[in-house]
Amino acid sequence: MKDKIIGIITKVSGPLIVAKNMQDVQMYDVVKVSEKGLIGEVIELRGDRASIQVYEETAGIGPGEPVYSTGEALSVELGPGLMESIFDGIQRPLAVIYESSGDRIPLGIDLPRLDREKKWEFKPVAKAGDKVEAGDVLGTVQETSVVEHKIMVPYGVKGEVLEVKSGSFKVSDVVAKIKTEAGIKELTMIQKWPVRRGRPYKNKLAPEDPMITGQRVIDTLFPIAIGGTAAIPGPFGSGKTVVQHQLAKWADADIIVYIGCGERGNEMTDVLNEFPNLQDPKTGEVLMKRTVLIANTSNMPVAAREASIYTGITIAEYYRDMGYRVAIMADSTSRWAEALREMSGRLEEMPGEEGYPAYLASRLAEFYERAGIVNCLGSDGRLGAISAIGAVSPPGGDTSEPVSQATLRIVKVFWSLSSSLAYARHFPAIDWLRSYSLYEDDLRDSFNKNHSPWSNQVIETKQILQEEAELDEIVRLVGIDSLDFKDRLTLECARSIREDFLHQNAFHEVDTYTSLGKQYYMLKVILDWYHKAQDALKENASFSEMTTLPVLEKIGRFKYVKEEDVQKTYEEIQKDLNNEFNKLTKGGDF
Repeated sequence: MKDKIIGIITKVSGPLIVAKNMQDVQMYDVVKVSEKGLIGEVIELRGDRASIQVYEETAGIGPGEPVYSTGEALSVELGPGLMESIFDGIQRPLAVIYESSGDRIPLGIDLPRLDREKKWEFKPVAKAGDKVEAGDVLGTVQETSVVEHKIMVPYGVKGEVLEVKSGSFKVSDVVAKIKTEAGIKELTMIQKWPVRRGRPYKNKLAPEDPMITGQRVIDTLFPIAIGGTAAIPGPFGSGKTVVQHQLAKWADADIIVYIGCGERGNEMTDVLNEFPNLQDPKTGEVLMKRTVLIANTSNMPVAAREASIYTGITIAEYYRDMGYRVAIMADSTSRWAEALREMSGRLEEMPGEEGYPAYLASRLAEFYERAGIVNCLGSDGRLGAISAIGAVSPPGGDTSEPVSQATLRIVKVFWSLSSSLAYARHFPAIDWLRSYSLYEDDLRDSFNKNHSPWSNQVIETKQILQEEAELDEIVRLVGIDSLDFKDRLTLECARSIREDFLHQNAFHEVDTYTSLGKQYYMLKVILDWYHKAQDALKENASFSEMTTLPVLEKIGRFKYVKEEDVQKTYEEIQKDLNNEFNKLTKGGDF
């Protein structure tokens, strides 16, 4: 082994190893443990003793065995070949490992993160004599049929281009030479970046445009901005994973990074089987053409779970720096927090609430704060964005537990999944009374610009749903007959909003996605019926007839109308509404 022996193991406690004679290492340095070469990371230093979290199974390791230094921080390789790949929590390529070693990851296996043999067609953008700085594009590679990969000048490099090659190259081949103050720098298509450090940018911008997801309850009631952060807490079986699959497929993003962090193996298997076959509606290709998957199941070593979200967000930042809009899904941050808790306990640190370490909230913030919309490095002024969506799995669905509460203090959108809605087969099971979005004010102008008065409709819809909850309490106590017809109209309108608008079938070819325009018209016809019914009620029209009008069936089926027929259907419904209410108010009474 080429790495230098620096330490001797003195203690083994599951994934935590303590070694002495480690005075020359630094925090977060990567080391190789024992002759098996297990990958570990220094997470605590006390005098000459270092605590190392090992990202592999430590069975068979004992005191007295050597520790080898690499002198590097835990890093990822960034370059062509990331798209369509499936990595584990420390960016080992699982498909390559499977081909070489079968369905078990051998201890100490150390393969290149990116394929060193495959050749890529490199097309130069810069030319000899150009002055370049970090972030400038030297050339492009068509990584997949839908992703153009920009080969950028690495951070810390600035100077004059001496040569840029053109042709077919491996990622490790030199494609450009730059004359810097420190000498001539040869550049390949690979960059390395430490995962615990955010990639630099010029400045971060305030979010002002919505990330359209096609999910009505999200876009209309609780929108997320491009470059925003959101959390999806919910109990087992409430649909967290399906919501994230829908967001991955339909969200307004160019690149998807999906992190399966400590989830059950069968759930991750579903993701690995589905994503390569999911048809991408934006491109017509399969979704994997613009997706990176990081699979770290619950039976994999717990320490690698802790590293997986940093690996994912670093890959997301790399594509953000190219000017892409990236959506990163972490499923779930609760499992990641459990890994933190286990390692903290083995380090014998003072526990915080429910045994989680005192630094839980700051670690969560480190992850979510790396999202945002930014001015990227480079002279072309490109913008890039990362939208971070984390699932939270609170025990028993209790969002008062520490992970949920720490997450809610950081993110600006809260999609609270409800087990009662899920048991009632209402999906997405996002509870409209408990969820919220703090981006509403920032996004109001963007929504109203094309669909005025969007915000007025949303405010009224939330008021109706809130009134329904209050009226339901009365109905449960003294019955529906205690309500006057005005309140019963409110209940009917709320029922229509719930069943005809908020309920959405992810597996229906039309209902799975709804454009903003269709959402606006769907909600408008429901509210128009409500307003006309209120006016008709004042003229003593029959309540039972108002709630059984033939047009209500058309309103209920509006969700299944194809996008190209939306305007025509909307006009037909409006015409029928006017005609039927005119007949009702001219001849109707109680």
